[in-house]
Amino acid sequence: MNAVVTPTPQLSQAVAASKESSQLSIQPLSGRIGAVVHGVKLSGDLPAALFDQIQAALLKHRVLFFRGQTHLDDQSHQAFGKLFGALEPHPTVPAPDGTAFLELNSQHGGRADSWHTDVTFKAAFPKVCVLRAVTLPSHGGDTVWASTVAAYDSLPEPLKQLAEQLWAVHGNDYDYAENFRNNAASNAETESRASYKKVFTSRTIESEQPLVHVHPETGEKALLLGHFAKRIKGLRANESAALLQLFNERITRLENTVRWQWSEGDVAVWDNRATQHYAINDYGDAHRVVRRVTVTGDVATAVDGRQSVDLSETVH
Repeated sequence: MNAVVTPTPQLSQAVAASKESSQLSIQPLSGRIGAVVHGVKLSGDLPAALFDQIQAALLKHRVLFFRGQTHLDDQSHQAFGKLFGALEPHPTVPAPDGTAFLELNSQHGGRADSWHTDVTFKAAFPKVCVLRAVTLPSHGGDTVWASTVAAYDSLPEPLKQLAEQLWAVHGNDYDYAENFRNNAASNAETESRASYKKVFTSRTIESEQPLVHVHPETGEKALLLGHFAKRIKGLRANESAALLQLFNERITRLENTVRWQWSEGDVAVWDNRATQHYAINDYGDAHRVVRRVTVTGDVATAVDGRQSVDLSETVH
């Protein structure tokens, strides 16, 4: 006669975790970066085994996309982000309503339409970012990510050797209004961007970062650049500009990228140590709002073991 086993809460949780884990499906989107994850409802209470799968997929695909997460609000969005580690607010842009978010609101100059890795003007820049669509235009407003690991791997050997010797000064005083001026934008758009820049650069922050850093979890080498990289240390301005352009163009080659068309409830999670991204500004005066949390990371480590350095901060 078989004994009757009464399920314990621990057993029930294990069974539930097993069922949820078996439903997880990961669909790659391109050859070098990006995957859509199906079969999970994001929250701060994900079973450990399920979250481990998400973390492993993130290290492999660099950026993950989750469709239809309309249940997420600010609180649950932050709770999910905390599974990756401690959240840190942006160092200069105030978070809305006492949260840890950076909100990019197109009506207030938040458009981020230039290639960058987040917050590299800090030596210890974020390791993971979690972005949620709040308000979307009827069309346009896609975001593109690029793999900085694939970019390094595809360099010819002489360029690898050169990049591994170089260091760049990164700063938060990037001119966010420049794109609007260059594209003959309306005065209102240019003014909103200028206003956003004033807040963003209310305190100037700089760091020295290696052009090639070693990923702390995978051991892979990745290029570390983007629009916060202002100049290469030890070179003349024209030499620095030429090399920054050369290596940044290598990162953003189409083979290294994936483009995401946002829908209501979408969430993107990316490994900030292995990517750059670009928010496409093609939606005119339509309203677009996204909210992002960032997870505290470590200082970057060059191939020779040296670590990135925080430079002096200047208060305007």
